[in-house]
Amino acid sequence: MTHRRILTLARFTLLEAWRTRLAGLFVIALLLVFGAAYFLQQLAITESVRMQIVFSAAASRLVAVFVLSLYILTCIVREFNDKGLELTLSFDLRRSHYVAGRLLGYLIIALIMALIAGAPQLMLAPPAAVLQWSISLALELAVVTALSLFCVMTFTHLMPAASFVAGFYLLTRTLTAIQLMSASPLAAEHVLSHQVMAWLVDGLALVMPALDRFTQSAWLADAAAGWPAIGACAAQAALYSTLLIAAAMFDFYRRNL
Repeated sequence: MTHRRILTLARFTLLEAWRTRLAGLFVIALLLVFGAAYFLQQLAITESVRMQIVFSAAASRLVAVFVLSLYILTCIVREFNDKGLELTLSFDLRRSHYVAGRLLGYLIIALIMALIAGAPQLMLAPPAAVLQWSISLALELAVVTALSLFCVMTFTHLMPAASFVAGFYLLTRTLTAIQLMSASPLAAEHVLSHQVMAWLVDGLALVMPALDRFTQSAWLADAAAGWPAIGACAAQAALYSTLLIAAAMFDFYRRNL
């Protein structure tokens, strides 16, 4: 009975995405991305194909993250505002089942979006590299899904939740570069403030996911990542998604509805 309720809620999540034309919006965004990539390829003097691959891969990843996270946030916020959440929970449904059903539906959507984003890359890169890139994108979207659910359960409003998701994602994408810059300053290497900042950045790097290692454009332009790298990404995605969902459930259970 428990699994049936979760699967039913996941099914309704998929139906909601279909009826709100999420797939069409995402396809249109990808068409714009590949149109811009082709335009850049025509402008490039050297390495035009490589520039097209790198731009299309990076932009497709950003579009997928933006569309998925914003869709999750708006759906849950609308349920909070329209009292649809209270109605759903009134049907003898536990809060953990609600979160699990929503999570399963959004993870399926993330997988479909990763496959859609990877399909056009087959025209530009080898199939093995595209497969690994698409799997990595699905794993990255899984982390974004868990993060979005955690933020919307915590803040319950669109703007603070979206701001936190955007800030967290940008930080995890640039944290390695920040860590390298803090380790090799241009001047004042032994200043106490610099050492404190370096320790702070190193501490953040230990506890935050290294999303800059996910879905790299170089995998399509230069060489495939290799399955050990994909396995490392899968381990990180499983760990941080579990932690974020656990935090979301904890905050959801302590909230009065």
